[in-house]
Amino acid sequence: MSELVTGEAVALELQPARLPSRALATLLDLTVALVAYVAVSVALLMATASLDEAARTAVSIATFLLVLVGGPIAVETLSHGRSLGKAACGLRVVRDDGGPIRFRHALVRGALGVVEILLTAGVVACVASLVSARGRRLGDVFAGTLVVRERVPAARVGFVPPPPPWLAGRFSGLDLSAVPDGLWLAVRQYLGRMNQLDPRVGQAMAERLAGDLAERTGAAVPPGVPPAAYLAAVVQERQVREARRTFGAGPVAGEGAAWPGGSVGPVPGPPGVRRGVGADPVARVERPSGERPATGFVPPA
Repeated sequence: MSELVTGEAVALELQPARLPSRALATLLDLTVALVAYVAVSVALLMATASLDEAARTAVSIATFLLVLVGGPIAVETLSHGRSLGKAACGLRVVRDDGGPIRFRHALVRGALGVVEILLTAGVVACVASLVSARGRRLGDVFAGTLVVRERVPAARVGFVPPPPPWLAGRFSGLDLSAVPDGLWLAVRQYLGRMNQLDPRVGQAMAERLAGDLAERTGAAVPPGVPPAAYLAAVVQERQVREARRTFGAGPVAGEGAAWPGGSVGPVPGPPGVRRGVGADPVARVERPSGERPATGFVPPA
């Protein structure tokens, strides 16, 4: 895996494409481009038969530049790094920070690709890819891009800690219907990676996500509740509701509630009720009034 760091200090695990898959993708792209070039050349040759030799030569050069150079640049720009060959092989061109490429990246790659691939039969590109630690050819180096694999086995998301017990059931009345899937995904990704972030960056992201979530639910974050703990508690409430919808209106086993990333967390119940394997589901834990138990939840400072 190759760790790329975004502007928000989030490490992205992207797997660089290996030379065989890149060579196959390039071969497919070249085959399509050459077929298009031959078809266009034959059509233009018939259309310019009445012109002199110099005009036909100029048309041939223009056709070469437009089809074999401009074509791949346009395709990579419009598809954000997924040409026909790369899409068939499950590859994509991305920036060094993991973002989608733009026209200037595709232009540099395409311009140097004429020398690396077309004029030298791919020898320069192969040598550069073998020398590079991340398999980049010269066009990738100068453009600041990287070819990565898209179709890779799904990696396990980091452990998502459960919320503090004193927050269990506190958000059972929230209306979560207006929260979009993209925001849920962002919250889950943050909770799974918050211990990998810089503390200040993590705190800022937690506050921003908590504000977005509170705006969607129509209820402000309770005073004194850390943003990360609030996010974990609301995510748990959503998981509990999904489990109840799946298994019916009956009680939901505390150890059976699915958590993001495959972990398992407790299901909230009435305050003071202890749930778990081997525990009496109605047994109450006596504790002094106002005392909060140790949570084990350590949000970023």
